[in-house]
Amino acid sequence: MSLRSQLLKGILEGCILSVIGQEPTYGYELSMKLQAFGLSDISEGSIYPILLRLQKEDWIAGEMRESESGPKRKYYSLTAQGRAALADFKQQWASVKEPVDRIIRREEG
Repeated sequence: MSLRSQLLKGILEGCILSVIGQEPTYGYELSMKLQAFGLSDISEGSIYPILLRLQKEDWIAGEMRESESGPKRKYYSLTAQGRAALADFKQQWASVKEPVDRIIRREEG
C-alpha cells in the first residue's frame, strides 16, 4: 500500500463527513465530489463500507429519494452526532496538519 493510500485511509471518513455536511449526497455523487477535490483514487467500493459504518454509528442518516434518471437513490445527511464528529475531525486534523506543515516549511526554508 502506498503512503498516499495509507494517509487517505486515515482521513477519508472525515472527508466524507465534510462533503455530506455541505449538502445531502448519494454514494456515486459523493465519489464524484471527492474526485473533483483531487482524491481521484477513491473508489465507490471504498466509500460504501464507510457509509454503512457511519450510519451504524449514527453519524449520518440515509433517506431514499426519487431520481430524475433511474431508480431511487439513498441520500445521506449528517445527524447531530455526525456534526459533532465532523467538528472533532476538523480539530484533530488541524492538530496534525499545522505542525507537519511547519516542519515541512522549515525543511524547505
